[in-house]
Amino acid sequence: MKLLRAATLTVADLDAAEALYRDYLDYSTVSRGTLGADLAASFAAPKSADARSLVMAPASGAEIYLRLVEQPPVPGYKPLTTYGWNSIEICVQDVLAAHERIKPSPFEVIGPPREIEGLPAIYPMQMKGPDGEIVYLTQIRDDLPAYDLPRATAPIDRLFILVIGCSDMHASLKWFDDTLGFETGRVMEIEYHMLADAFGTPRNELHTISTGIHGRDVFLELDQYPPAATVRPQHEGMLVPGCCVGSFLHPDFDSIQGEWVTAPKVRDGAPYNGKRSGTLRGPDGLLVEMIEL
Repeated sequence: MKLLRAATLTVADLDAAEALYRDYLDYSTVSRGTLGADLAASFAAPKSADARSLVMAPASGAEIYLRLVEQPPVPGYKPLTTYGWNSIEICVQDVLAAHERIKPSPFEVIGPPREIEGLPAIYPMQMKGPDGEIVYLTQIRDDLPAYDLPRATAPIDRLFILVIGCSDMHASLKWFDDTLGFETGRVMEIEYHMLADAFGTPRNELHTISTGIHGRDVFLELDQYPPAATVRPQHEGMLVPGCCVGSFLHPDFDSIQGEWVTAPKVRDGAPYNGKRSGTLRGPDGLLVEMIEL
């Protein structure tokens, strides 16, 4: 995977979340500290400044990170019913083994391993963390005709896709193409039991989804959300609950046409490693952090 760099999640108890991802997903902490005021401002979240935070990496050593930021829970937040970054997807070697490992954990399995009709290359399951974060664990069996997929080199490995809930999927796809040069991949209709359960609709109802790609690199899933979906609630001036920022490398940083929340600047430490970064505000309030490749 070439362009996906990190996902940022908000958690109520940083120490508990760190232990959860360490003990059950084999992630290790590579840095810890607080969210600097400058970085918080770039996320349009000035009141998240000085929040405790840390960055974790997978057991394989892949430089694709999870960043956890501690902040109070948001009353009324219901995962999978609001627009924005809604899920992260991690590749695993054996999804049935991962399912057994997760069963005694604080994660709640909301979608047991299930093959998806028309997509034999992937074998996913879904779970919800204590802070409402949605995590897919997916076994990759083969590449797809239009693009490549990663093979896990550890039992639970790297983040490889971020999932977006959209009010207008096609408008979101156009924004990524026009602003960042991320192209539209396959558009399909599938039974999406997890979304059906969240919205209380029939499980056999079809949901439209698509992908965002760059060459043969696929790293985004965009889901068209039902009309009952809403804007995500949040504390004023703070990050939204759940997955709040998606971070990507860009091969031609100076070509980016979008409007930065704050001017890009060089940042140190993972996931930046001395490169320029800045954040764009995408459709449905999406925070899209771009990092110079």
